[in-house]
Amino acid sequence: MKLSIYVIFLSITCITCIISFTSCGEASIHSHRQESTLFYPTSKPCTRWWWFATAIKKSDIKYQLDWLKEMNFGGVEIAWVYPLYRYQAMYAQKYNRHYPKDTTAQKWLSPEWAEMVAYTKSYADSIGLSCDFTFGSAWPVAGSNIDKAHSTQIYGDTAFRQALTFAWTFPDTQWVINHLDSNAFILFAEPVGKALQQALKGTRSSLFTDSWEIKLNSKNKIWTQGFDNKFKENFGYDIIPYMQRGLDSFPDVRYDYMLQLDDYVTNGFYKPYVKKCKELGAWSRVQCLGSPTDVMTTYSLVDIPETEAMLNNPNYSRIVSSSACLASKKLVSSETFTCMYGFPATYLRQEQTADLKMVADALFAQGVNHLVYHGMPYNPKGSDTIDFFATTYFGPGGSLTSELPALNTYIEKVSGIMEKGKTYSDVGVYIPFEDAVMKGAYPPELQRVWVWGEYEMRYLFPPKETEGYHPLWINRHFLEASDFHEGKLIVGDAAFSSVFVDVEYMDIRALKRLLELARQGLPLCLKHFPKQPGKMKSKEYEGMLSELSGLKNVSANFKNVIPHPPFIQGDSLPDYWCRQEIDGSYYLFLAQPLSKNLKYPIYSGQSLMKQSEFRELTINLNGKTIRQKIEFKPYQSVILKIASTGKLEVIDITFVPKEPQVRSREVQKMNF
Repeated sequence: MKLSIYVIFLSITCITCIISFTSCGEASIHSHRQESTLFYPTSKPCTRWWWFATAIKKSDIKYQLDWLKEMNFGGVEIAWVYPLYRYQAMYAQKYNRHYPKDTTAQKWLSPEWAEMVAYTKSYADSIGLSCDFTFGSAWPVAGSNIDKAHSTQIYGDTAFRQALTFAWTFPDTQWVINHLDSNAFILFAEPVGKALQQALKGTRSSLFTDSWEIKLNSKNKIWTQGFDNKFKENFGYDIIPYMQRGLDSFPDVRYDYMLQLDDYVTNGFYKPYVKKCKELGAWSRVQCLGSPTDVMTTYSLVDIPETEAMLNNPNYSRIVSSSACLASKKLVSSETFTCMYGFPATYLRQEQTADLKMVADALFAQGVNHLVYHGMPYNPKGSDTIDFFATTYFGPGGSLTSELPALNTYIEKVSGIMEKGKTYSDVGVYIPFEDAVMKGAYPPELQRVWVWGEYEMRYLFPPKETEGYHPLWINRHFLEASDFHEGKLIVGDAAFSSVFVDVEYMDIRALKRLLELARQGLPLCLKHFPKQPGKMKSKEYEGMLSELSGLKNVSANFKNVIPHPPFIQGDSLPDYWCRQEIDGSYYLFLAQPLSKNLKYPIYSGQSLMKQSEFRELTINLNGKTIRQKIEFKPYQSVILKIASTGKLEVIDITFVPKEPQVRSREVQKMNF
């Protein structure tokens, strides 16, 4: 009887307390809006700057920052990593380089260390470069002061602790925190924040945290004290028998587990992270990808949501930029060019600028407007023999150096245009998050060291039917925060004319909200009836679906609910993104054809383009039809400025890189 009451309560009220992403609903999302915030003084690209646990000197800091300024960079993000001697065998085998133990290296978070960091920020300020910091050493978040009780916990393995692989402190161990426990984050953050106090003076910096990389053997086993009791309170049944037998055999139970895990991780890590950054006077810049959360909502919590490519395909970035638009975020940053030819150091120092431009253009076409290159190693003046293994090399003496100023000028110009106004919106596509959670693990051919489960949504593309309608993803939490007003679904900066739904599963709370909106008149394409995920089914679910499908503004045929022609039409549409200015003008970025649907890894010289390609495009905007033949010259993308009157102007963004050399794909394995 108790469970029956619970199910009815779930279906009618959607128990907003079930998983307290209620706090990520309307009030939370709108409270984090950014009104034309300028996070960086320029749209020039930044670079991650690898500081190894060696002796850091002011003269070398000044030399490298001056060089970056000369190369037309806009700033740096300092990332603190291992002492070079730790991987001596790998460096010797691959590069014939030898790094003895450096006894003069500054101790982690010591006054001497803090002095060098503060000097770097001060000098960067003095020459007009921004200076951000990775919050802690390497990734994921870990600390020297993290005891067993505050370390990552795995169900059924009381001995498990995850050590930080690339820690500055090696051979002393740093332990990865329990991301489900806010006390663990607070314990970690206190000494790091204190050591960064002086460096965080001056212009405002961002504190960065990387993607989720808890060890693969912890998938579907991440745990914390009291998880089982809270789970039973929320869902009405005992999860322990299912944990013991393995959640992969019980997709509905796994769905409930992931909802609760989402709540724990959000309140145990991401919200405290954002709060701590604010306390320290810094912006929060965060990669949420891979985290066991509904990432569209998680990304909405931070100041600067960040995506990543190429270890991640550029298409993923649409999830991040959609969240940014729906949460009124101005900036979408990207960790860019990471191992684009393959993991780890494939063609290191042999990178080709045309390939970089192709990848950058793919990201612009997914809504990214701020690039952080990955990256530049710390090298003392007069030396360029230090490398980070999982990167593209940006630094003196690399293959890119001669073209860097011109490439960065191009990135600066396009980024600046893509920061204007707000993202144009037309059709919202319900993101298949529930489907992904119910599916479990990716098939082996899609898994990598850093990729495991379908819930990560790494390989997700909008439906083909929506391609010309500038589709943005929308999830349950943004639906709950939306309003239907004058025929438009309004949420953040988005104003959707219709919503497209093609999923196998849908949370009852999302279904209830869609029914409410459809009753108000929202045009809705419902391709087929979804099923309810989770173990405890509601008898109300089928009735709501039946009512929804019977409304006159709801149809399985997209053409029946979309009130206007596509924003852009044509054969072989390029990937594109559009920004809308307050004066009614639009900037439409059309990516070079070879940037479309890029997949990791690219091969060296994949950008080779010998002759122009043409596209006959029709743009339908504000009741006007504009037909234009677009020429994509070799290596060139196109930006069109469309005035409110319909007048079209081609913006000059020409940058012609050197013709790339085509090389075979290399297959490498890490030899640590």
